[in-house]
Amino acid sequence: MAAYIASSLSDNTRRAYAADLSHFEAWGGSVPAGDITVARYLAEHADTLTVATLMRRLATLSKAHAAKGLRSPTDSELVKATIRGIKRRHGTARAEAKPLLRDDLFLLLERTPDDLKGARDRALLLVGFAGGFRRSELVGLNVQDVDHVKQGVVLALRKSKTDQTAVGRKVAIPFGRSRWCPVHALDKWLDQSGIRTGPLFRPVNRHGHSWGQRLSGEAVSLIVKERLIAAGIDPTGYSGHSLRAGFATSAAMAGVSTWKIRQQTGHASDAMLLRYVRDGELFVNNAAGMLL
Repeated sequence: MAAYIASSLSDNTRRAYAADLSHFEAWGGSVPAGDITVARYLAEHADTLTVATLMRRLATLSKAHAAKGLRSPTDSELVKATIRGIKRRHGTARAEAKPLLRDDLFLLLERTPDDLKGARDRALLLVGFAGGFRRSELVGLNVQDVDHVKQGVVLALRKSKTDQTAVGRKVAIPFGRSRWCPVHALDKWLDQSGIRTGPLFRPVNRHGHSWGQRLSGEAVSLIVKERLIAAGIDPTGYSGHSLRAGFATSAAMAGVSTWKIRQQTGHASDAMLLRYVRDGELFVNNAAGMLL
């Protein structure tokens, strides 16, 4: 039974919960905790932790109490009033990754060398962008998940952040109409690396050889930043999520409907996609542009 309960949470969620509880306990808290203790914890960290992080800490404490059959102190009016006050004073805006827009992506690809590492990076950037993938989804792909069809390739996404029960979904990556075709870039990477099975995207050592292990999600962020620097673009604010954000924003700028964007990215609703669409349409029929 314990094994099934453990499997109900993703590895990332378990690690996040463990880190949250560790931080709370290092501060001096314990489970069970009283509402005064939790409210004081929030107040003392309001200036150093984001509202989003504090909200996750509350969720973790609630889960920890529920797991022991205890009433959660996070339901008390004292704790709720404290977090409302923190939100009012500090705001709730989230720090979001800058979108890597299509034209900037093309510049990165232009400045990427033609060696094995460059072939991998081109394939990773183009597939990540075209699929609107989360970095965990991108590095989770295997060669067996790639199905070549007449129109391009279909990638079988076995599991994702919003699909913890591994129902899976298929993502179509069509042949590109520009010089930078994601399908051709992927084929070139597989051909040059000689990879036939296992992880699709892998590390490449300094001698130009690929390893058998899978790239980490953090490696995607490092690759994005490395290629930005090589292209002369300040990498501040960019991350592995910039590929997904860049696809959604670029598609919105091109007038693609939200439901077609969601079909590619797997967003559960328009509400989740709205921030990208809103950013992408800032200059569409802009009122100031009509006047000046």
